[in-house]
Amino acid sequence: MEGIKILKRPRLKNPILIVAWPGMGEVSFKAASYLVEKLGAQEFAQIPPEEFFYLTGSFIQDGLLSIPELPQSKFYYWKNPATKRLGTAKNIGGKIEGNDLIIFISNAQPDLAKAESYSSRIMNLAKSFKVKTMVSFAAMPQPIDHTQPPGVWFSATSRALIEHLKSFNFNLLNEGQISGMNGLFLGIAKQAGIDGFCLLADIPLYTIQIENPKASACVLEALGKILQLQIEVSSLNAQAHTMEEEINKLLDYLKLGSPVAPIGEEEIEKIKKSLSQLTKLPLSIKDKIEKLFNEAKTDISKAHELKSTLDKWNVYKEYEDRFLDLFRKTKEKNN
Repeated sequence: MEGIKILKRPRLKNPILIVAWPGMGEVSFKAASYLVEKLGAQEFAQIPPEEFFYLTGSFIQDGLLSIPELPQSKFYYWKNPATKRLGTAKNIGGKIEGNDLIIFISNAQPDLAKAESYSSRIMNLAKSFKVKTMVSFAAMPQPIDHTQPPGVWFSATSRALIEHLKSFNFNLLNEGQISGMNGLFLGIAKQAGIDGFCLLADIPLYTIQIENPKASACVLEALGKILQLQIEVSSLNAQAHTMEEEINKLLDYLKLGSPVAPIGEEEIEKIKKSLSQLTKLPLSIKDKIEKLFNEAKTDISKAHELKSTLDKWNVYKEYEDRFLDLFRKTKEKNN
C-alpha cells in the first residue's frame, strides 16, 4: 500500500479503528498505549515518518548530544475472541458483538499543514479492512479538583451515532473544539464518508500538562461499555493514585508560609492558579490567544472572547498588561 509499510496483513472481522496522538494530560496516547499492552495487540504496519515529521533539536543524555529518532506512527491489530465464537459482528448503532480492533498510535503530532495527507494514509489502510467506525480520545479541561472522578463527554460525526451514544449516559459536547489530530482526524474522516466519535474525559485546568491516567482509564471504561468489551484498568487507577499523591505534595509545597489553620476556598484557588502557572499552555491555545490579540487591535469587541479564553485557562495575570494596553491604545485613538 502506497505510503504505508505493511509488516503483515491480518484477517480481521468488521474491525473498529482507534487512533491516538499525544495531547493534554496524555489522555489519548496513554489510553491507546495501555490498550495495546493490555490486549496484547500486535504491530502490523507503519507510516514512514520522513514526510510528516522533522527534527527540531538534539537529545542529550549523560552529557552526550545526539540526534533523536523521528516519531513513530504504528498500526496494531487485536482479534476479539468473541468474533471467533460468534462468527459475525455488527456495526456501532446496533448491538455490538465481537468487533476486532485496529489501533493506530503516533508518539507525536505531525506537521498539521500535512494533516490531510497524513490522515488519508490512515484512512486508506482502514478502508482496505472495511472499517466502518473510527474512535479517538481527548481531554476535557474543566474547573475541577484533581481528586474528583472525571466525567465522560462525547462528540460524533453523525446524528445516528449521537443518539446511540446518548444511551450510555455520557455528556454530549454540544459545541467547542477538539484540538490537534485527536479531533481533526475525525473531521477529515467524516469528509471521507467514514463515521466516528471522540470520547473525552475531564481533567483539571491546572494540570493540563501533567499525565492523567485517571482520565485515560475513564475513556477506556467508556469504550468498553460501547464495544461490550471488558477492559481492566486497575493499573491505570493505581498510577492515578500515585499521581494524585504527587500533586498533593506539590500543593503542600505551594502552601508553605500559609497559616497553620485550615486554608479557605480563596487560598485553595490561589494554589490552583499557582500550579497552573507551572504548566504550559497547549500550542493550539497559545496560537488562539495570539490570534485574538491581533484581532482585538483592530476590533476591540474581540476583547470579550479574549478575556474569556484567558480566564478559562487561568493565564489572565500573565497577559494582563497586554490586555489592558488594548484599551489604552483604543482610548488614545479616540482622543
